[in-house]
Amino acid sequence: MRAARLGQKGKASGVIERAREVLLIEAEALGALYDRLEHPARQEDFLKAVALIRGPGEGSLPSGRVVVSGVGKSGHVARKIASTLASTGTPALFVHAAEAAHGDLGMITEQDVFIAISYSGESAELLTIVPAIKRCGAKLIAITGNPASSLASEADVHLDAGVEREACPLDLAPTASTTAALALGDALAMALVEDRGFTAEDFARTHPGGSLGRRLLTHVRDVMRTGAQLPAVPDSATLAEAILEISRKGLGMTAVLDKGGRLVGIYTDGDLRRSLERTTDLKALRVAEVMTRNPRTIGPDRLAAEAVKMMDEFKINQLLVTDTRRRVLGALNMHDLFRAGVV
Repeated sequence: MRAARLGQKGKASGVIERAREVLLIEAEALGALYDRLEHPARQEDFLKAVALIRGPGEGSLPSGRVVVSGVGKSGHVARKIASTLASTGTPALFVHAAEAAHGDLGMITEQDVFIAISYSGESAELLTIVPAIKRCGAKLIAITGNPASSLASEADVHLDAGVEREACPLDLAPTASTTAALALGDALAMALVEDRGFTAEDFARTHPGGSLGRRLLTHVRDVMRTGAQLPAVPDSATLAEAILEISRKGLGMTAVLDKGGRLVGIYTDGDLRRSLERTTDLKALRVAEVMTRNPRTIGPDRLAAEAVKMMDEFKINQLLVTDTRRRVLGALNMHDLFRAGVV
């Protein structure tokens, strides 16, 4: 029994060592890519690839799209690179090399840039369609591990993703090589982000369904309550009238307005508790006597995320929305922001 446990322990140790070795080999492969890009000739190749995709003009969008293709594991890498490019502002799509040879080439135009990924650079499916790609006028970027390969020699630009060895103990399964190709594709996509000045707001526009999109695309005007839902009383109102307005509108506060309809104060549930500490004879009070003067407000065109930040910073649960003349346009509380998915 003890021998069996020792055997299992030894096997587990071997498994962990293998896992660590895989990570080390792949990290070394990425380190080699990093060092390679210090070479002026490799930098020139990379900049040419960026320029081909970017198109003419500083910071411009390409006139066509980026079509990324590969076979097998390289095909999976190509699909992910196309997705990354598309989500960061570069129109891109994936085409399987085998399907391209059977009709899908029809979606490629002379304005497009075709990125072909093959570690050997000798993928028959890709080499079959290269002449057709060049005939239609599209530019070809090849990502391979062999600068002397057929695919590299046919390309307008070649990016070297070569690795010293695979992380597979048999040196067969694509591992370090696919990691290197994927990282190089990410580097290309992020270089384009830098080159074009792509912003977080631009990213949000391509991700409207995600939390980032909601934070960056939702404005205060989109979530604030207006019209009959807006709690407001004149500064001549009694405290009882203000409390009734708070109860009716369900926002935990009411705006207090002067005769011109401009904001002069706010009265909240918290103010009510403080009023009770001062006196139990609330009927004798007017709201103007116990309101909070010059409350914090926010404009309707500010991001809803800014409202969240303001509430957190000043430990408040409600905000009034005003224009530059202090006229109240709306109101919101933390529950409104929760419902909008901003928090």
